[in-house]
Amino acid sequence: MKNIKKWLVLGLTLVLVVALAACNGKSTDGDGGKDGKDEKITLNFWTFGATNYEDLAKEYTKENPNVVVKVKTSETAEHHDALFTALSAGSGAPDIAMLELDQLDRFKVAQDRFSNLYDLGAKDVQDQYLAWKWDVGANLDGDFLFGLPTDIGPKALYYRADVFEAAGLPTDPDEVEALINSVDAFKAAGLQVKEKTGKPFIDSIEMAFRAYLDASEETFLNPDGELIFDEANSPVKKAYDFANEIDEMGIVGNFTMWEPEWVNAVNKGEFAAALGAGWLKGWMESNAPEAVGKWRVANLPTDFAANWGGSYISIPNETEHAQAAYDFVEWLVNPENQLKSFQSKGLFPSAPAVYDMDEFKTNEDEFFGGQITSTVFAEAAQDIKGSIFKGEKYFPVYSEVLNALRNVQNGSDPEKEWDDAVKRAQDLVKR
Repeated sequence: MKNIKKWLVLGLTLVLVVALAACNGKSTDGDGGKDGKDEKITLNFWTFGATNYEDLAKEYTKENPNVVVKVKTSETAEHHDALFTALSAGSGAPDIAMLELDQLDRFKVAQDRFSNLYDLGAKDVQDQYLAWKWDVGANLDGDFLFGLPTDIGPKALYYRADVFEAAGLPTDPDEVEALINSVDAFKAAGLQVKEKTGKPFIDSIEMAFRAYLDASEETFLNPDGELIFDEANSPVKKAYDFANEIDEMGIVGNFTMWEPEWVNAVNKGEFAAALGAGWLKGWMESNAPEAVGKWRVANLPTDFAANWGGSYISIPNETEHAQAAYDFVEWLVNPENQLKSFQSKGLFPSAPAVYDMDEFKTNEDEFFGGQITSTVFAEAAQDIKGSIFKGEKYFPVYSEVLNALRNVQNGSDPEKEWDDAVKRAQDLVKR
């Protein structure tokens, strides 16, 4: 009898322990199941730039009251540096983080610090996005997905209609596209603007450099981390020489993007055009109130057609709520919400289903004089063949070449600056 009582007590104790563990412990996926309905969850989401993700996060919470998404927005460089520091330390990373395209390969070397979104359900939505955009978010083997696609940066010719008119150039987008249909025609239009108005054609040496750079099949590094741009006939050298050539022609402004003088120039029309990406539209609408109705958009010459920028949303593997984080991210970047992000902040969709939505195709832009700019960028987006490999040290190497161009613009010798930039890049890669 004693033994029977002893086993009964032990059995009841084990049942109690299991029950308490079920009440107080975590589920196997760390977030109360796929839908996260078994517990209250707070997700920390780090972003950069102008997005509408704060509003969408609140909308998600209304639909999923147990999930609260706290959005923190920082400047682009600050955001990526803080994220890299947290991932390197192994603590302090958010549940969800945006990654900008030019910074992406810097984080791909830390694959073990991220959740593989293929394991969380990403394969089910792969066909909703442009293939080239999706592929860039994966590792080289294609079996690990770092992030779901958000916006992309198809490039177009942004131009001031009033400056074009003063220069005797057409102002209708179709006529502008027909006129500026080659690199030589681009140069000729630039000279005409300079001669008739005294203003530079494009705003900055960076825009001039990226004209060919973004359309190149390769840039600074190969997948082994080796420099491949130091040859005289490399695509980077071609882009460098072109930027110096048109600057010497006097059609490149001496502005630096995002600085106050540049912002003022966008507002006042102190230059005629920019080879900008789709996201520039949203920035202009938010930051250039004096320029409403004065800008237009046209397709670029084929040699300059490319993608510049865009982002992904990743899930660091420190999170205790990987599945709940993924469910939010999948919802955030679905076609319907990409349309909302485009309408509110100009984030150009990477989901082609959006291009066929009536709200997208009939979206007249007051800032662009009532032009429906969305169709221009949609055409450019679908012409992009892919995105080039950039590598972990793309951004610092890019900065070295850009600094060389700025020095040339201020009077330095182009070949000496090129040689010095190559040497500095070689030193960076050796570190």
